[in-house]
Amino acid sequence: MAKVLISGSFDDLRSPHIRFLEEAAKRGDVHVQLWSDALFRGKEGRAPKFPEAERLYFVQAIRYVQSAEIVGQLTDAAALPIDLSDPKLKQFPKSDGKIDAATTGRKKVIITGCYDWLHTGHVRFFEEVSEYGDVYAVVGHDANIELLKGKGHPRFSQDERRYVVGAIRYVKQALIASGDGWVDAAPEIARIKPDIYAVNEDGDKPEKRAFCQQHGLQYLVLNRLPKPGLAARSSTKLREAEKHACK
Repeated sequence: MAKVLISGSFDDLRSPHIRFLEEAAKRGDVHVQLWSDALFRGKEGRAPKFPEAERLYFVQAIRYVQSAEIVGQLTDAAALPIDLSDPKLKQFPKSDGKIDAATTGRKKVIITGCYDWLHTGHVRFFEEVSEYGDVYAVVGHDANIELLKGKGHPRFSQDERRYVVGAIRYVKQALIASGDGWVDAAPEIARIKPDIYAVNEDGDKPEKRAFCQQHGLQYLVLNRLPKPGLAARSSTKLREAEKHACK
């Protein structure tokens, strides 16, 4: 298999970065040379939005990446630079709604959410949940997210959000919910037939607890803790920081 080297900062990693990595993976095994904080400051004249350890953790979680390492200087002229100007990097495949029923002998775990601004807190949650079984992530559809969170939500479309979640290696499959309310994934749950419904503390809702009790599902609530050594992240705080930076 060919080796594909990619050089970049991957600061504030978003869907076009993932699409770039996906396209690169079609050429061979992707190895990322991640800019160190010092290299970033030298090239950009400012500090990165996210520190190198956090950026590395995120990049390593992308299923299209074979390996990644932090580099303090660019020594390999053959490394592909990140170029996000290609319009096809903003195109995301639509879900056909089919369930990946391939059995692994593990339990099935359902998780649900908006996942509007995916960050390392989400990645850590996916990683922790994957220890309990195969993870099926059901992403809220646009209309329901607006209903639950208000105008201005979601920031990214349901197809884009599903694509990004599905690109995380800890997730077996990502789908778009077809129901409404706090248990908008009820139709998908009926089809997947999971053993466990896992949520973070902030996603713990009475409606979800009642649903699981009614349908004989194990309800698992995990503490919202970052990966050891990394900062705690939330979409709300990231939005607030972005608004403040734009003023």
